[in-house]
Amino acid sequence: MRIVLLVISLLMLAIAIVCSIAFGVTDIPISSVWESFTHYNMSTEHLIIRTTRVPRALIAASVGACLAVAGAVMQVMTRNPIASPSTLGVNSGATFFIVMSTSLLGISGMGAFTWVALIGAAVSGGIVFTLGSIGRDGMTPVKITLAGASMTAFFASLTQGLMLTDGKMFDQVLVWLVGSVAGRDMAQLQTVWPYMAVGMLIALLLARHLNVLAMGDDVAQGLGQRTAHIKLFAAIATILLAGASVAVAGPIAFVGIIIPHIVRYLVGNDYRWILPYSAVLGALILVAADLGSRYIAMPKEVPVGVMTAIIGVPFFVYIARKGRRT
Repeated sequence: MRIVLLVISLLMLAIAIVCSIAFGVTDIPISSVWESFTHYNMSTEHLIIRTTRVPRALIAASVGACLAVAGAVMQVMTRNPIASPSTLGVNSGATFFIVMSTSLLGISGMGAFTWVALIGAAVSGGIVFTLGSIGRDGMTPVKITLAGASMTAFFASLTQGLMLTDGKMFDQVLVWLVGSVAGRDMAQLQTVWPYMAVGMLIALLLARHLNVLAMGDDVAQGLGQRTAHIKLFAAIATILLAGASVAVAGPIAFVGIIIPHIVRYLVGNDYRWILPYSAVLGALILVAADLGSRYIAMPKEVPVGVMTAIIGVPFFVYIARKGRRT
């Protein structure tokens, strides 16, 4: 049943990607989409498909998959149901480092942005986990949540302060800061794809160990697991996935919170299934959200980060209230 449901999800993702390529401000017939790959003739429609729509759909799918898997890994690692790159400061740290490098150092280019975002994600994540682990009882869901919220607010304030000192840069990065996959090209995806692939591979290889870690540190250590090593590799996977996603699409929120909970409802608590499902459904949700963002204020487009916030805020409140009752 799980395999059948996964195949159905993959088919739905493929359909969503085709729709993302075909529909928008300029609707393009499906036949033209097919012909742009089989008989490319450099027409306006074919140029739109090859240079704009295809990169946009693939970037949305890649970023959605990465954020969903990162959220699932962070939730089991911290035993916190609302943990994700956006709530634990990883995204905000990567964002601040990119804005700082652009404003103060004049760094530009996707290759440089990727390294800067990864460093920012690592610094922010390291601070959050250090603050959340201070004390006799070690890391707890409450402490890690408070540390994540504090660092998110801290880096967001620093980012806004830098932007206010440079009005020209404010105009350049405003749309990116909201979270958007519009205006990206294949070269940008190719730059971050290796980091996404390595992060995804590490996360999938950790799936069996995450099942043990989910029982609690004491139980995992009693079963012979080296929890420190598992958490270290899980943190590396999270930094690679979140940092690369922020570098190419900006800080898109809530995908990492929503998807793991939906997946657990569908397939249970086995991370050997949770992670692949999270990747597929995360990609599906973000591609669908990006497609929907084109129709809210047509002919203008709403950044996909706004769409995920509209979807994610009610779900976030539900998860928080459910966790409090539990």
